[in-house]
Amino acid sequence: MRIGVIGTGAIGATLARKFSAGGHDVAVANSRGPETIDADVLEFGARAATAAAAVQDQDVVILSVPFTRIPALADLLSSVPEETVVIDTSNYYPQLNGPVEAVDNGQVESLWVVEQLRRPVAKAWNAVLAGTLQTKGTPAGTPGRIAIPVAADSSEVRRVAMHLVDESGFDPFDAGVLADSWRQQPMGPAYCTELTLDELGPALAAADRARDARIRDSLMERFATIGSAPTLDEVVELNRSAHR
Repeated sequence: MRIGVIGTGAIGATLARKFSAGGHDVAVANSRGPETIDADVLEFGARAATAAAAVQDQDVVILSVPFTRIPALADLLSSVPEETVVIDTSNYYPQLNGPVEAVDNGQVESLWVVEQLRRPVAKAWNAVLAGTLQTKGTPAGTPGRIAIPVAADSSEVRRVAMHLVDESGFDPFDAGVLADSWRQQPMGPAYCTELTLDELGPALAAADRARDARIRDSLMERFATIGSAPTLDEVVELNRSAHR
């Protein structure tokens, strides 16, 4: 499969490494230029590219940029064919990247993304911590395998995204259409809590937009209670404890 990855933060870089190691043809780009992409991102054969080159002639384009930078990608994706599957991994944290009035007024995050890009997307890998993605992927069928929700309006787009989630080392969970994707956004019970496939469905069903937004907005205060830089397991436990 031909895959373009836009963004070389922790999630984008990890996906580029995983998919190139798995034999996919991967082109990766960031906002600073191909010469700035770290060698470890390219270790398994991914190619550093300009953003324009990374989205052309691809089967899948993965967007791994901050939520509020999504509108800047609209022109980049305007020439990408409709059959190319675009997957968004971003999350809305107004205190980190600035507020988006439409989302604050109730628009579902992923539907705002569709509106900005003027094309369909899938939502995946947004509900997993970078450390979890990097270190806790396991082969299909492994007992206790962590699951990741995937939402898209097209069943075919969802199928492709779910296949790639499986390849990245996690059980894909069909989370339905984008109108329901708020359930996998910060800080719901399914968000970055390392649940199994059997546990993830009830967690998504238990999401509450108003409550989860309040938990999201108290994030810095909650982390301050740990006192020092939290470990991956401490972050997961903190996220889980917010819903007990």
